[in-house]
Amino acid sequence: MRSVEDLEDRLSAPRDALVDDLRELGGDILVLGAGGKLGPSLIRQALRGVAAAGTGGRVIAVSRFSEPGLAGSLRAAGAEVVEADIADDAELAALPDAANVVFLVGSKFGTSGREHATWATNTYLPGRVAQRFAGSRMVALSTGNVYPLVPVVSGGCVERTPVGPVGEYAMSCLGRERILTHFTQRDGTPTALIRLNYAVEMRYGVLVDLARAVLAGDPIDVTMGHANVVWQGYANEVTLRALRHAANPPFVLNLTGPELVSIRQVATALGDRLGRDPILTGTEAPTALLSNAQLCHGLFGYPDVPLAELVALTADWVAAGLPTHGKPTSFQRRDGNF
Repeated sequence: MRSVEDLEDRLSAPRDALVDDLRELGGDILVLGAGGKLGPSLIRQALRGVAAAGTGGRVIAVSRFSEPGLAGSLRAAGAEVVEADIADDAELAALPDAANVVFLVGSKFGTSGREHATWATNTYLPGRVAQRFAGSRMVALSTGNVYPLVPVVSGGCVERTPVGPVGEYAMSCLGRERILTHFTQRDGTPTALIRLNYAVEMRYGVLVDLARAVLAGDPIDVTMGHANVVWQGYANEVTLRALRHAANPPFVLNLTGPELVSIRQVATALGDRLGRDPILTGTEAPTALLSNAQLCHGLFGYPDVPLAELVALTADWVAAGLPTHGKPTSFQRRDGNF
């Protein structure tokens, strides 16, 4: 990939299984939080998938759209764009109805010192959205941070692993799940909760963080020595396909890649590709934030871009000086403070 256009094309390409599921699903798809990291590529993938499925459904992108030009580009791609702040009750109420709702809104960075605002976004607002769209199918993005740190040798948390959020951000995300579960059961709204661990593409994610550090000669602390990552195009696909699995009580799904990623090994592989020796500090802790996505892979297949290719693509992208979002993931944090 040599440009943002190439990357966006690959991120949004719908696989046949997604097209088949969208054909069975039918109806309009309304995406809340369409201006975030996942939203634009998910919107484009949904548009291409719906077009291939031939359902005639609308894809409605809702966001404040703080990024210049984004609303226009999504409108040009075929989305119905609604510029709205859904934290405002009147603007939320005015949104168009839709049979299918994808909820991507969330707050993570800047939580420390603004805990109240994080809880308002991550816990209170989902309840308001659930009331507004009672009866629609809903997929809501959650996070693997609702799980505790677990031994690396455990293979990661599965969906039945007891939750144990560390820090205010993770607790507020568990709050989102609990509130949505309440309204699912009260109103009979079929819901899916997607516990995502580290979606990556060439402009953002754990691999970009590591590649930029290697290229700059910055030290990389390997105390949080292992992680999970997954190609964002696959994460978008699973999120959309999960609409067909929405249920009461909610369908809960871990979404990540199949590998247990060693930060030391990936940093070394990036260094080989970049022609730099990574500067590694610290010693790997026996525990990490890890999820096991075997249920996801059984239902939806494996990611179409494997880890080795992600590493190579990321290294080449960063080496070429192509654009990145400039938003570190802070995956190294073990105290839950973001």
